[in-house]
Amino acid sequence: MTELLFLTDAYVSEFDATVTEITDDGGVVLDRTAFYIGGGGQPCDVGTLTDASGAEFRVTKASRAGGSIVHAIDGSDRPAVGAAVHGAIDWERRYLLMRTHTALHILCGVVWRDYGALVTGGDMQPGRARMDFELENMSAEFAGEVASRINAEVAEGRDIGVGVLSRPEADAHPDLIRTKINLLPSGITEVRTIDIQGLDLQADGGTHVRNTSEVGRIEVVGHESKGRINKRLRIALAD
Repeated sequence: MTELLFLTDAYVSEFDATVTEITDDGGVVLDRTAFYIGGGGQPCDVGTLTDASGAEFRVTKASRAGGSIVHAIDGSDRPAVGAAVHGAIDWERRYLLMRTHTALHILCGVVWRDYGALVTGGDMQPGRARMDFELENMSAEFAGEVASRINAEVAEGRDIGVGVLSRPEADAHPDLIRTKINLLPSGITEVRTIDIQGLDLQADGGTHVRNTSEVGRIEVVGHESKGRINKRLRIALAD
């Protein structure tokens, strides 16, 4: 089983590993990886693997397949099974995604705390994202009010921690799941949590920054009605 370094430290950008398998479609499986595999609307990481000879292999995708974490490699060359490799993720892209993902958590936390609305959908790309909420009304005034409140949380400089709860502990806290539909598989026995201290505690498997101040200014760049009780807010990081 691959050790997932990003689950305990999202700031690991380079790592050493051993190739344990080459899949039938040419993917590379490692004994440990810092490449985020994607999920919850956050795209997977990209980057490189370099073997002892100096040969570099470009990782175009990291995903879970058949119980393994598979790194898709551009081109036909692959490191050999048993080879020691040095992995490096595209850190500029990853860190921007970490800031973007945290911005969505701030948005979700504020809308839940102040308006009691659940999330009905969401998606993100580096520096830009959208989130849909179970809201009946949406306006430019509301979007502006939300923008002020989420940026107040950025300025507050709230620490962000990662934790793990047993399934019974998680089930005792229904607010951990902010989506309208609970997407947490029944077979999961431990639940990873992201805690923006004093604002938001959620079940989440993605990568985030350590403090809300790292996010920078968040702009609400659009708002839409997607149905009678389904409203969308679009955000972008100012820098």
